[in-house]
Amino acid sequence: MLYRALRVVVRPTVLAIWRPDVVGADNVPAEGPVILASNHLSFADSVVIPLTAPRQVAFLAKDDYWTGTGVKGLINRSFFTAIGSIPVNRDDPRAAQNSLDLALEHLRGDGAFGIYPEGTRSRDGLLYRGRTGVAWLALTAGCPVVPVALTGTDQLQPVGSPLPKRVKFRVEFGAPIDFTGRFDDVPAGRARREATDEIMTAIQAMSGQEPAGRYNERKPELPA
Repeated sequence: MLYRALRVVVRPTVLAIWRPDVVGADNVPAEGPVILASNHLSFADSVVIPLTAPRQVAFLAKDDYWTGTGVKGLINRSFFTAIGSIPVNRDDPRAAQNSLDLALEHLRGDGAFGIYPEGTRSRDGLLYRGRTGVAWLALTAGCPVVPVALTGTDQLQPVGSPLPKRVKFRVEFGAPIDFTGRFDDVPAGRARREATDEIMTAIQAMSGQEPAGRYNERKPELPA
């Protein structure tokens, strides 16, 4: 119900105000499990993708958004529930694996799940090396991966800015990547690495970002 309200009321309003360039939305399968793997430039990315994708996309979000009190707590709880976010306790020592397990459960329920293979936001605009959690999910769930390239969202909500700014941004959904049967005879670790690198190459081809050639070592915001 909340998601329907978001699509009917909030989405048209946001698109009318910001007028983002949305490319390739028809590349997202209309049904069935799918992973949307995106570069990560801003806190706003986890709002931008669900609002521009043609179907509901779930992201992980810290469970604090569901436990707040007062008006702000109600707004956060309602909003993150409406966009399909999945609460996760990041203070749990097993947070990374628990996050992947929650994502896998969502995919096995034929959902669409969004993830940032870089792990955390790029503060310098470079595209960092992808962590292999995205490939583990794709290979375990047996689902396709749609690479997503965001451009300009770092200016939409710069680090430290509490509210979004009215700037132009772009969301491009690439052609789905299907790994079915491609790594049957490849050692698991190598398969995850090669699949992840292929996903990151597809993202880079669309975003035009310069590859950093290394991992982003800031504390990950999503499993990788």
